[in-house]
Amino acid sequence: MLAPVLVDDIKKQITGAMKSGDAIARDVLRLALSEIQTAEARKNAPASDDDASNAIRKLIKSNEETLALTTDATRAETLRREVEVLSALLPKQLSVDEIVAALGSVHDAIKAAKGDGQATGVAMKHLKATGAAVSGNDVGAAVKKIRG
Repeated sequence: MLAPVLVDDIKKQITGAMKSGDAIARDVLRLALSEIQTAEARKNAPASDDDASNAIRKLIKSNEETLALTTDATRAETLRREVEVLSALLPKQLSVDEIVAALGSVHDAIKAAKGDGQATGVAMKHLKATGAAVSGNDVGAAVKKIRG
């Protein structure tokens, strides 16, 4: 019982990559599926799409860290391609300016918060309720922009 939507998409993309002969996409998608299944086994419960997205983000972060350290051009190109394939699985995240706009209804509460930490908490709560895909660092930058 895996995360229904994202896992189904990954399985379809694995099949497509196999048919097209794209070994890099096939292998990284298989790795992503394996990571999701491992997370599910650890949790001993079905993985949600959030769990699956977190596993994919973890793989992307790992590849980006390795990419920053590698000196092998061929390996670097493979890592970039893997990040590209994995990133395409995730919903597009809002930019800082889009986050500021999405927080329009809570600007006063963000400005009234005692510190940036509390203000970020208000922002995250609002964004989570709307289902917006955001990065924590971008939310922090948006809060600082709002608080001026």
